[in-house]
Amino acid sequence: MLQLRSILNVADNTGAKKVSLIGIPGKGNCLRAYLAEVITIVIKDAVPHGQVKKGEVLPAVIIRTKKEVRRKDGSYIRFDDNACVILTAKDSYDPRGTRIFGPIAKEVKDKGFNKIVSLAEEIY
Repeated sequence: MLQLRSILNVADNTGAKKVSLIGIPGKGNCLRAYLAEVITIVIKDAVPHGQVKKGEVLPAVIIRTKKEVRRKDGSYIRFDDNACVILTAKDSYDPRGTRIFGPIAKEVKDKGFNKIVSLAEEIY
């Protein structure tokens, strides 16, 4: 569970390192975003010659959260950090980068982000 102005790590190779959550499109004035939701981010820190630059506003999908998520079988899943993957467009589920670092949650696959799941190292 993330809220506005939360800082997230970027788990792909677009060149962004840290981003901040600035909006949750399609949710009205909802204050929280959860695992596998599309969010709007602004880039806070990036490498000099990457695909993205500091200050850009882009869509992303949340792939890891520190706050635990309950699954239908009664188990819980949580990660060590909050992380996202930058998307090409709000209505597209394609990632902008070509590699995904670290584990991702199984809920991301259930929401239809199959391209992200296929690039991931491991799925929990």
